[in-house]
Order: sequence, then structure tokens, then C-alpha cells
Amino acid sequence: MKYMLIMRATDETFENFQEVDFNEIIESMGRFNDELIRAGVLVAAEGLDPTQPGVVVDYSAEVPVVTDGPYGETKELFGGFWILNVASQEEAVAWARRAPLQGKGSKAEIRRVTSIDEMPQDNEWIKKEREWRVATGQL
Repeated sequence: MKYMLIMRATDETFENFQEVDFNEIIESMGRFNDELIRAGVLVAAEGLDPTQPGVVVDYSAEVPVVTDGPYGETKELFGGFWILNVASQEEAVAWARRAPLQGKGSKAEIRRVTSIDEMPQDNEWIKKEREWRVATGQL
């Protein structure tokens, strides 16, 4: 099963990280990512740009509205993620506890990634997606 570990932080967390040497952050993340790779559970990992260049597409109106992102009020920001292929949520939690995220406001949200196999296999769009995944080596 795949699980996404979502790095979340508050504005205060980001402010505190301004005082930490960037090489120190890279070193701790690198060591953790290396552990995930050596354990054979890492599928993907990415960080995200700061919120300033981001935008939000709001679908509340008939015509979607694009505004500067992420939101008017940012209590928690999504800063990056890992996708792990592990046997259970408990194993994903065990890896998340080892992640080099620390300080007030730092959190990791863990969500299972649904599989295409869980979708209705007779649906034409699911069939097309399955073909694409096979053609790109994802299945």
C-alpha cells in the first residue's frame, strides 16, 4: 500500500527555520531520505516552493476564480511530501515519527494513496488511465 506523508508547518515554523542553516536542513532530510531508499519504501519525495508564487483556483463560483495563494489566512502550510510503499498505516506512522520535522507547528499528515485497482474497472476512463500507466511503466 502507498501512503503519503505530508509535511505541514505553520508560519511560526517557517520563521524558526529561517534561523537554521539550510545545509543542516538538507543534511537531515538527506539522511532520512537515504534511510527510506535503503529500506526500499520510498516512491517519491518533493518539497514545494514558498507560498508567494503560488495561486489558488476556487471553484465556488460558476467560473473558477484564481487568486494569490495559498489562502487568505495560513494556519498550516503544505510544504512537501513523501510517498512510501509500506505494508500498513502503522508502518507509515513509524517512518513519519523518524522524519526530521521538528519544532512548534511541524506536523506530518499521513494519508493512504488509493490504487487504480480500487476504481470501477469497467469505466472507460479508468481503462484509459490503466493503459497510460502500463505504457509509462507505472503498472
